[in-house]
Amino acid sequence: MNLYDLMCEKREEIDPQHVLVLRHRPWEPQLNKVLPWLAAERPDLFNAFQETQDDPRVEQAMTQARSIAAFIGHEPGKGLFVGVYSVKKPPRLITRKQFWQVPANLELREFGMSGFTEESRRSSISWFDLELMTDVYAEWKGKLIVRWPRPDRAWYRWMHKPKNEMPILAILEDSALDNASSDWKAIDLTWEELRVLPTRLKAAMEQWRGIYYIFDTLDGKGYVGAAYGSKNLLGRWLGCTGRGDGGYAARGHGGNRLLQKRDPKTFRFTILQLVEPDMDKDDVIRIESTWKDRLHTRHPSGLNDN
Repeated sequence: MNLYDLMCEKREEIDPQHVLVLRHRPWEPQLNKVLPWLAAERPDLFNAFQETQDDPRVEQAMTQARSIAAFIGHEPGKGLFVGVYSVKKPPRLITRKQFWQVPANLELREFGMSGFTEESRRSSISWFDLELMTDVYAEWKGKLIVRWPRPDRAWYRWMHKPKNEMPILAILEDSALDNASSDWKAIDLTWEELRVLPTRLKAAMEQWRGIYYIFDTLDGKGYVGAAYGSKNLLGRWLGCTGRGDGGYAARGHGGNRLLQKRDPKTFRFTILQLVEPDMDKDDVIRIESTWKDRLHTRHPSGLNDN
């Protein structure tokens, strides 16, 4: 079975002859990394990302479309299903100033989206009002995988054309949109990414107790901290501890004096060491202290004030 056959089963909701398929794969590295998380955790931002397009050819195709089948290019030659969106009305032209007045676009810029920049020769772009169709395979969000026809770089296709046949490769049991690495050694997060952590990664972090590191890319100084309280690393980073400091995700500093003076947009969050989940608090603090010594993070060399 291919995608067209699948959509034909929903003829009462959509017209398969007018479905444009988009396979999103942003060229900006940070946005490309976080786009699946946005689709899972912030569908409003994901939709805002696709409601405007830089390429006039894509705009023209979207103008003709009645529905958009949205995919993410999570692997070469494959597309991961996000949802089907109806094109609610003709597009509206917006200027560059209007584009950057949209709150969702400002948030997307924090995740690395270039957007409607000064480099563009155009004075306006089309904004499309897209609405998720919750009755068209919404239960397969992040689970349905199709084979994307060559060439891989051609990321918009009319679904009904024979040359654009997209075979169904798999329907996963669990969504791959939040399938972030559960290897703690591979975690390297920006401050913005802390706020959209996928569900399974948050579940893992709730079980992880240990020592973490905050690196300020602005001047290379670092901060070593320990997570041993309620909800462990998740609680310390996302502010689920009840301490009232909001964690790092809220304001970036987690209540730490020297971090309060810095811009969290230049922070990177990593994990140095995990410890036993029932390790005594004093033992965790002792290990934390050895990391401060080894990484020279005590003030004035680093950002620890103790």
